[in-house]
Amino acid sequence: MPFIKNVPHESVFDLAAQVSVQPGQVVSKTLAQNRHVSVTLFAFAKGEEIGTHDAAGDAMVHVLEGTGKFTVDGEAHLCKAGETLIMPAEKPHAVYAEEDFKMMLTVVFPE
Repeated sequence: MPFIKNVPHESVFDLAAQVSVQPGQVVSKTLAQNRHVSVTLFAFAKGEEIGTHDAAGDAMVHVLEGTGKFTVDGEAHLCKAGETLIMPAEKPHAVYAEEDFKMMLTVVFPE
Protein backbone atom coordinates (compact mmCIF):
# COMPACT_ATOMS: atom_id res chain seq x y z
CA MET A 1 0.00 0.00 0.00
CA PRO A 2 1.50 3.38 -0.98
CA PHE A 3 2.03 6.10 1.61
CA ILE A 4 1.32 8.80 -0.98
CA LYS A 5 -2.04 8.29 -2.71
CA ASN A 6 -4.23 9.80 -5.43
CA VAL A 7 -1.33 10.72 -7.75
CA PRO A 8 0.78 8.71 -10.23
CA HIS A 9 3.77 6.78 -8.93
CA GLU A 10 7.05 6.25 -10.79
CA SER A 11 6.28 8.83 -13.45
CA VAL A 12 6.72 12.58 -13.87
CA PHE A 13 3.49 14.55 -13.55
CA ASP A 14 2.20 18.10 -13.11
CA LEU A 15 1.24 18.52 -9.46
CA ALA A 16 -0.99 21.55 -10.11
CA ALA A 17 -2.95 19.59 -12.72
CA GLN A 18 -4.06 17.10 -10.05
CA VAL A 19 -6.74 19.54 -8.78
CA SER A 20 -9.07 21.79 -10.76
CA VAL A 21 -10.54 25.16 -9.82
CA GLN A 22 -14.33 24.91 -9.63
CA PRO A 23 -16.45 28.11 -9.53
CA GLY A 24 -17.61 28.94 -6.00
CA GLN A 25 -15.61 26.13 -4.39
CA VAL A 26 -12.50 25.14 -2.53
CA VAL A 27 -11.43 21.76 -3.92
CA SER A 28 -9.06 19.51 -1.98
CA LYS A 29 -7.27 16.25 -2.68
CA THR A 30 -5.49 14.39 0.11
CA LEU A 31 -2.12 12.90 -0.86
CA ALA A 32 -1.06 11.63 2.57
CA GLN A 33 -2.47 11.73 6.07
CA ASN A 34 -1.37 10.11 9.29
CA ARG A 35 -0.62 11.16 12.87
CA HIS A 36 2.71 12.74 11.82
CA VAL A 37 1.98 14.51 8.53
CA SER A 38 -0.80 15.63 6.22
CA VAL A 39 -0.25 16.59 2.56
CA THR A 40 -3.17 18.07 0.64
CA LEU A 41 -3.60 19.84 -2.69
CA PHE A 42 -6.10 22.70 -2.85
CA ALA A 43 -7.69 24.65 -5.71
CA PHE A 44 -9.49 27.87 -4.71
CA ALA A 45 -11.87 29.79 -6.94
CA LYS A 46 -11.43 33.58 -6.76
CA GLY A 47 -13.11 34.96 -3.65
CA GLU A 48 -13.27 31.65 -1.79
CA GLU A 49 -11.66 31.24 1.61
CA ILE A 50 -10.93 29.06 4.58
CA GLY A 51 -11.77 31.06 7.69
CA THR A 52 -9.53 31.64 10.67
CA HIS A 53 -8.47 28.48 12.48
CA ASP A 54 -5.32 26.96 13.95
CA ALA A 55 -3.54 23.63 13.67
CA ALA A 56 -1.66 21.45 16.15
CA GLY A 57 1.31 21.25 13.75
CA ASP A 58 3.38 23.58 11.60
CA ALA A 59 1.63 24.19 8.28
CA MET A 60 3.67 24.88 5.14
CA VAL A 61 1.91 26.16 2.02
CA HIS A 62 3.53 26.14 -1.39
CA VAL A 63 1.58 28.06 -4.04
CA LEU A 64 1.51 26.20 -7.35
CA GLU A 65 -0.54 28.63 -9.48
CA GLY A 66 -2.03 32.09 -8.98
CA THR A 67 -1.93 34.20 -5.81
CA GLY A 68 -3.34 33.56 -2.35
CA LYS A 69 -3.63 35.75 0.71
CA PHE A 70 -2.63 34.08 3.95
CA THR A 71 -3.33 35.84 7.23
CA VAL A 72 -1.20 34.49 10.08
CA ASP A 73 -1.71 35.81 13.59
CA GLY A 74 -3.28 38.97 12.13
CA GLU A 75 -0.56 39.65 9.52
CA ALA A 76 -1.44 39.29 5.81
CA HIS A 77 0.97 37.66 3.35
CA LEU A 78 0.43 37.53 -0.43
CA CYS A 79 2.04 34.44 -1.93
CA LYS A 80 2.30 33.80 -5.65
CA ALA A 81 3.23 30.72 -7.67
CA GLY A 82 6.55 29.29 -6.55
CA GLU A 83 6.45 30.90 -3.10
CA THR A 84 6.17 29.14 0.26
CA LEU A 85 4.96 30.26 3.68
CA ILE A 86 5.20 28.52 7.06
CA MET A 87 2.28 29.03 9.43
CA PRO A 88 3.46 28.03 12.92
CA ALA A 89 1.52 25.55 15.03
CA GLU A 90 -1.28 26.95 17.15
CA LYS A 91 -1.20 30.41 15.52
CA PRO A 92 -4.52 31.48 14.01
CA HIS A 93 -4.45 31.63 10.22
CA ALA A 94 -6.81 32.00 7.26
CA VAL A 95 -6.62 31.65 3.46
CA TYR A 96 -8.31 33.87 0.86
CA ALA A 97 -8.22 33.54 -2.93
CA GLU A 98 -7.27 36.93 -4.38
CA GLU A 99 -7.65 35.12 -7.72
CA ASP A 100 -8.00 31.49 -8.75
CA PHE A 101 -5.08 29.69 -7.17
CA LYS A 102 -3.70 26.27 -6.26
CA MET A 103 -1.49 25.26 -3.38
CA MET A 104 -0.02 22.26 -1.64
CA LEU A 105 -0.41 22.20 2.14
CA THR A 106 1.92 20.10 4.29
CA VAL A 107 1.22 19.95 8.01
CA VAL A 108 3.81 18.32 10.29
CA PHE A 109 2.34 17.32 13.65
CA PRO A 110 4.18 17.12 16.98
CA GLU A 111 5.24 13.72 18.33
